[in-house]
Amino acid sequence: MSDDKPDAGGAQTLAPESRHTPSDAGQTAAADVGNIEISFSPGLPSFLANQDISIGFTSYQTGRLYLIGHGIDEKLALHEAVYPQAMGLTGDASRIYLGTLTQIVRMENVLMSGQTANQVHDKVYVPRNLQTTGNVDIHEIGIQENGRIVFVNTRFNCLCEPSLTHSFKPVWKPAFISEIIAEDRCHLNGLAMVNGRPKYVSAAARSNVANGWRDQRDEGGLIIDVESNAIIAEGLSMPHSPRFHDGRVWLLNSGTGELGWLDPADHSFVPLTFFPGFLRGLAFHNDHVFVTLSKPRKGHFEGLALDDRLKEKDQDVWCGVQIVSQSTGEVAQWLRFEGAITELFDICVLPGVRNPISLGPNSAEIRDFLTIEPTAI
Repeated sequence: MSDDKPDAGGAQTLAPESRHTPSDAGQTAAADVGNIEISFSPGLPSFLANQDISIGFTSYQTGRLYLIGHGIDEKLALHEAVYPQAMGLTGDASRIYLGTLTQIVRMENVLMSGQTANQVHDKVYVPRNLQTTGNVDIHEIGIQENGRIVFVNTRFNCLCEPSLTHSFKPVWKPAFISEIIAEDRCHLNGLAMVNGRPKYVSAAARSNVANGWRDQRDEGGLIIDVESNAIIAEGLSMPHSPRFHDGRVWLLNSGTGELGWLDPADHSFVPLTFFPGFLRGLAFHNDHVFVTLSKPRKGHFEGLALDDRLKEKDQDVWCGVQIVSQSTGEVAQWLRFEGAITELFDICVLPGVRNPISLGPNSAEIRDFLTIEPTAI
């Protein structure tokens, strides 16, 4: 296990010209989130360039989808678009799926290979479908082998698909949940897809009463096998973001601030490394792991071991992204927010993407950004 801290020496601050902030066309524009300072490790732009990737991550607190890439000048480029309560996120070079306060958004990249927008951006993700679910507290999202979306419906304690007629279609619930009801009983939150099917989910507790998970946050957490309904791991602390990668079930034991995996023999949690923040959102690329960190809402992580761990180490709590070695847990690169933004949720890696942008559905830019599908007429 590694307890290495990101080296702040030589940290760079994102220049205003490298940050593309949204402009809203309507009267109900999301208010400016306030002063934000963004710093990052000096090697982050070249790391993204060498890996041939960009990164997307969300903040439900500020209602933003953030896309991080690198420009032709090898400077870091950040784009943000307004999506109310931006949460679960998955995507690739062609499209991005995003869960928001009341909708699931499908964005399509409208540029062909070799095209650029404003001679800078190689991908422009435009919202083409917004499926309204209502406020069901969407958490993580997956795409099934048949192309259908599956998402964690935290408010109703189940996995769902979008419905053509209704708010959602339940497709699975934990065996200990007795009914589909608008009560966050177990705080179902994370989803691992395997071979295009939902395989593992995380929950804060085995509870069948409204908000019953809140009194079990310290060690009530579970990982459940969706196919067998078996609880394969217990005694976790606010687990999030299970992922199946390189033959292991990885997860974030958020209440202790640790990234790790389940031992194949007894399904005990094996920590790899500690992070100075509440963890949600986990992605892999080559031999690196990408996680997002959040600060506490009330000044401290009440009732969680993470609070004591931070005090023991005398570490400042983080909001940002850290990229660590999958083998050692050592921090390779990082990006940090200071100021008005304190909480992030999900993260995804976009392979083969250099400098992407997304147009928010209420942005001024989307009104006149028109593209036409080629036809034979």
